[in-house]
Amino acid sequence: MRPSILILFVSIYSQMVMAQCPTIPNLSAYNVTSLPNPFTFLSGAPVVTTADWACKQAEISTLLQQNELGLMPLDPQSVTASFSASSKTITITVSDQGKTLTFSPTITYPSGGSSTGGPYPAIIGIGGISIPQPSGVAVINFDNSGMAEQNDATSRGQGLFFQLYGTNATAGAMMAWAWGVRRIMDALTITPSTGIDVTRVAVSGCSRNGKGALVAGAFEPRIVLTIPQESGSGGTDTWRISDWLLAGGLDTQTASEIIQENVWFSTAFNQFATSSVDRLPFDHHQLIGLVAPRGFFAIDNLGYDWLGPQSSYGALVAARTIWTTLGAQANMGFSQSANHSHCVFPSSQQADLSAFIGKFLLRQSTNTNITETAGTYTFPVPNSMWAPWTPPASLTSSNGTTSTTSVSSSSMALSSSTTTSTTISSLPSGVVAHWNQCGGIGYAGPTMCLAPYTCTQLNPYFYQCL
Repeated sequence: MRPSILILFVSIYSQMVMAQCPTIPNLSAYNVTSLPNPFTFLSGAPVVTTADWACKQAEISTLLQQNELGLMPLDPQSVTASFSASSKTITITVSDQGKTLTFSPTITYPSGGSSTGGPYPAIIGIGGISIPQPSGVAVINFDNSGMAEQNDATSRGQGLFFQLYGTNATAGAMMAWAWGVRRIMDALTITPSTGIDVTRVAVSGCSRNGKGALVAGAFEPRIVLTIPQESGSGGTDTWRISDWLLAGGLDTQTASEIIQENVWFSTAFNQFATSSVDRLPFDHHQLIGLVAPRGFFAIDNLGYDWLGPQSSYGALVAARTIWTTLGAQANMGFSQSANHSHCVFPSSQQADLSAFIGKFLLRQSTNTNITETAGTYTFPVPNSMWAPWTPPASLTSSNGTTSTTSVSSSSMALSSSTTTSTTISSLPSGVVAHWNQCGGIGYAGPTMCLAPYTCTQLNPYFYQCL
């Protein structure tokens, strides 16, 4: 079935009214060691219909915004855009609450192409892309760090987003980037002179920017294909499995460490990361599930324990049950390759990537039923330790028939949060935390690592405190 048929965007509000969504209960006593069941509301009610699933996605979105990522602002009052064919730049101006910001993504057209040769499908690159630019596909280069800085733990509240919404905005850097991707989609829609087909836009990024690509794809329903690459902790890894791996002696990054590294998350997340992630009423298999049933392809690298590829594998297998239940299993896949340099895309994964690019951006008939790992991992669903739940075979539509068409993956924007937050101590000025970038071509941040870690070259573009 073509993506244009599968992807039927329906108002999340109307679905919620139709389904009379359950209220989120008091979660102060919540403590679950396994991955939460994506097919059961926190009230205990099961997800049975497509309208139920729309409600469940809204519940997951709400929980993620309140407890991990921060709030996605409501759509701004004004978005305007202009395009310069000579500089291949789209200048986007956003006004809201009496304030204005401007940012200017650049567009790299296919070889020999220009804005007049389209409309082209495109990939929004969070900080650029680390995958090869596909033939016939444009790349929109988004300076996400300008939108919300991510130098280190002192970057909170810095960047264009916070000039518009204030330094006390609850959004972490990744939610601010997702907001930026939403504005890029707005601008492309009102500026056809860019030569970009807004119905065929993907998002991708690697490492920290891969985390951002996942969040952007989850919170922007106009994205047809989400491609997080080697996103690790805070990306396609699950918090619970990563904690378990570290406890077993595998040096995988966990929630308690990542909040000391950078400002990707809301400060509301600190209370869970510093105590027990089992108190989280969600995990990242459900963040991935916000993308469903749109296209999703995760690229992983087994060469680095700190990326937590086993944790990612569990999340991806658990999340894929959502696509299967929605009748869209082939829209979701992943590839975990053997050891290679971080964010240096290996040729062994090219065929898998090309299949997803072909299907969702080039509208070709390709086989995207891809779940590959070079590891020896197993993760059956159900399993007693991590997924003690059985996914429904399918969901029914409102008239009681089995449905394989999609429901909306739109995510609610919230205007307030009652979640309390805690703070963490900042690193000394000019010092980089464990796991953080400390050098590489184009890097302009600090290079001194927090003791006992040293700045280690992974490739010419990426040095990391290890």
